[in-house]
Amino acid sequence: MGFFFKDDLQDALTWAAGYIPYGAADLGEIKAVAQTVGDGDAGEFNKAWVEAGDRIVERARAALAAGKRTSARDAFMRASCHYASSYRPLFGKPVDPRLLASFGKQIAAFNDGLALFDPPVVPLRIPLDGQPMPAYFLPARGRANGVGPLMILTNGYDATLTDMYFASAVAASRRGYHCLFFDGPGQGAMLFEHDVHIRPDWENVIGPVVDFALQLPEVDPKRIALMGWSFGGYLAPRAVSGERRIAACIADPGLLGAPEQFRPMLQRLGAPAEMLRDFGKIDDGILDKLEQMQQDDRHLYWSITQRALWVHGVDSLREYLTEIQSYTLAGRVESIACPTLVTVAESDPLAATSRELFDALRSPKTLMSFTSAEGAGNHVETFNRSLLNSRVYDWLDDVFA
Repeated sequence: MGFFFKDDLQDALTWAAGYIPYGAADLGEIKAVAQTVGDGDAGEFNKAWVEAGDRIVERARAALAAGKRTSARDAFMRASCHYASSYRPLFGKPVDPRLLASFGKQIAAFNDGLALFDPPVVPLRIPLDGQPMPAYFLPARGRANGVGPLMILTNGYDATLTDMYFASAVAASRRGYHCLFFDGPGQGAMLFEHDVHIRPDWENVIGPVVDFALQLPEVDPKRIALMGWSFGGYLAPRAVSGERRIAACIADPGLLGAPEQFRPMLQRLGAPAEMLRDFGKIDDGILDKLEQMQQDDRHLYWSITQRALWVHGVDSLREYLTEIQSYTLAGRVESIACPTLVTVAESDPLAATSRELFDALRSPKTLMSFTSAEGAGNHVETFNRSLLNSRVYDWLDDVFA
């Protein structure tokens, strides 16, 4: 039994509560969806969220027709969060048509809401290897036409543009930072609609993003920061290890890479040192044990089989373990030159290597801890993003002062 939903996995994949301070689904709306779902499966979960989103879109259109632009804008943005919350349990290959339909509604509502901003925020495309990346530029509040610092946001495995907007972009704008956020390879529309998979060389993804940012007259080229959350806690440091135009980096949490996350699990399953060094040498016995672990743990099954194999474009656990060996900061941490903030939340298993990454850094660095007593001890401080954003932007203010 979860906090909102009876199904623990459905509950764990409901992040909307963390976005309440930034105009997303409110507490009563989440509880109402949970009551509608009851004992229902992933399909009922999707249906309940989508129907709630549809009702909010109807309200937004009625407000717009009556000339109430602010109410319409807020409702469209809220609906986009409902749609974005609806399909995560449906992750996997082949792509579920319900996921694509929900995602289409999510982006449509998001765009309708952003179009009512003053000035309007419009969809952008950042060129990358023949498949442009969807992006948005949100101006700093009160500085729409003025030059100022820029925060670039990068996702990890499973969040989308809408999540980044509510989790970080609104806070950036309120604090006087322009914000550029995008779907990269393996993320959002790039994965869902174009089957473009994630890649380890994130410096070659962020490079075109910085090229694009420097064409925007509002951006101060000397004050560009990059923040990555969840698996973005690897992607962001990896990016700044090769992209020198980034002036500050935030890793939330700090990840040394994908292999480092798996080694403790494989070690518990009995993998010898040789296999821990080279996942390509893992034998069938260890793989069988890992497969059984997934079958016995729905969260793990969703995380690896439904999500990770899809994101990486592989078909088997062996292929996945071989593929992720290139997702590492080994030999690259020393190349990071900009001031770097590494977060570590008390109860976040992904933060296990945050201190190790921090110790390995040779650039100016800060380790920022978050505790369960503060309500911020979980993964990426989901239920107290307000505290995370406040402390991160205080740090960045000092770095850019």
